[in-house]
Amino acid sequence: MENQILIAGGGIGGLAAALACTQAGWTVQLFERAREFGEVGAGIQMGPNVVRILNAWGLEKALQQVVAFPSDLRVRSATDGDELGILSLGERVIQRYGAAYATVHRADLQSVLLQAVQQQDHVQLHLDNGVHRYQEEAQGIRIHTAHGQDATGGALVGADGIWSSVRQQLLADGPPRVTGHLAYRAMVKQQDLPEKLRSQRVTAWLGHDLHVVQYPVRRGEWMNVVAVVHGRLDGDAEDWDHATNAKELRQAMSHTASGLQDLIAAIAQWRAWVLCDRPPMHSATEQAQGRVALLGDAAHPMRPYMAQGAGMAIEDAACLQSVLTPTGVPMQQRLQRYAQQRWQRNGRVQARSIRNGEIFHAKGVMRWGRDLSMRLLGEKLLDVPWLYAGPKPD
Repeated sequence: MENQILIAGGGIGGLAAALACTQAGWTVQLFERAREFGEVGAGIQMGPNVVRILNAWGLEKALQQVVAFPSDLRVRSATDGDELGILSLGERVIQRYGAAYATVHRADLQSVLLQAVQQQDHVQLHLDNGVHRYQEEAQGIRIHTAHGQDATGGALVGADGIWSSVRQQLLADGPPRVTGHLAYRAMVKQQDLPEKLRSQRVTAWLGHDLHVVQYPVRRGEWMNVVAVVHGRLDGDAEDWDHATNAKELRQAMSHTASGLQDLIAAIAQWRAWVLCDRPPMHSATEQAQGRVALLGDAAHPMRPYMAQGAGMAIEDAACLQSVLTPTGVPMQQRLQRYAQQRWQRNGRVQARSIRNGEIFHAKGVMRWGRDLSMRLLGEKLLDVPWLYAGPKPD
């Protein structure tokens, strides 16, 4: 079935790919290994490069029902609470980049994408049935699912996450690397916080070997908080969602500013993730080969220090839509073009995310230089035109 795209994975990247492929005129079969569509509670920051794509897919009204639009991005010292820099968001971002800066609960974004996909006539969604392996054939590609089902299509998109089985068959490069960082995440209703702790802005607290980011979600009614510290979590890193006790986090924050400690203490329930990634992409062959393309974390898992993991997956999907739209082009050439357009930008964001982590957690002279530079050049350092303006046209 040359006019059909097969997709492995039903997370944000897989659903974005499904919507993009249908808008390009293709039929889609999507295979998700979980028994239901769902995302563990955590927030996402979406720069204008991402919101612009979602709006172009016709999702603007649906998004407005679930996202928050922070007033600004503020950077503070986790050590003494001093303000280091500020970037105005809101109308300034819309005027400069043509779309808003928004924050959203992962589950809400997935729900918006899922509803949009379900409204399409040419999509089949298969739950509890992940892609086990694939084989390329003369006229297409055949997949074999975990429950013994076969399906054929013109291409396979591996959007099955950081532990992607499609990637392992394509590249055989082993598991992702453990970064040595732990992310503690929490979602809390703003009304359950003391009034002084409520906020409608993005705030990043930068400290010694740690940082904390907080921002509103769900129309501003909830707050998402992420605290990243250096450390390890016993158990299997692939089992990434762990129940945890806030005691360890509070101990890690014991030498931080009182305002930050108050925020941490006000939240009773936390979840901990082991952060994993891969080295920045170094060639197009890591993004696609033959009739197989990788998308999102399956292709370029990254540290969260540019808040662009989901954003790069959505950009991947938009690029996939563009290469699938023309007619009369062999699939291998389409996917090669996709890879050539995406790998360098994805690699740049991966590398910048690693560098940002070093800056966020700096100490000694590097910390002093970071704080001084932020105070002098805050807005220029915090704005990222090459990112927020979106990929350059091919």
